[in-house]
Amino acid sequence: MNLLGNLIWIVFGGLISAIGYVIGGIVLCCTIIGIPFGLQCFKLADFMLWPFGRKVVYSNSNGGCLLTFANIIWIFCGGIWIALSHLLFGLLLCITIIGLPFGRKHFQMIELSLMPFGKKIVDA
Repeated sequence: MNLLGNLIWIVFGGLISAIGYVIGGIVLCCTIIGIPFGLQCFKLADFMLWPFGRKVVYSNSNGGCLLTFANIIWIFCGGIWIALSHLLFGLLLCITIIGLPFGRKHFQMIELSLMPFGKKIVDA
């Protein structure tokens, strides 16, 4: 069932969104300061490409205040807009019964796109 959901997801917008995240990651990785943020874009692209059968969990890394600082920078430099776009798409998809699972995946993307540092994606 996950395979079918992922294939439908890819055809109806997941691939385009993942390509957008990859392009953003490549642009951010062009500078030394942007590399950690570019790597987070690649993490978002990976989850956007294949979301069904996976979930977002908090990692046990010892980043401490650096992860918090990086998340604050992420939020102010575009994370809030990415999260709001996933909220909008999630609400639009939840209008129909067929779109409910896809809307739920957009709601899961809100958590990851708002504060990606300190989180990892695991198989459900």
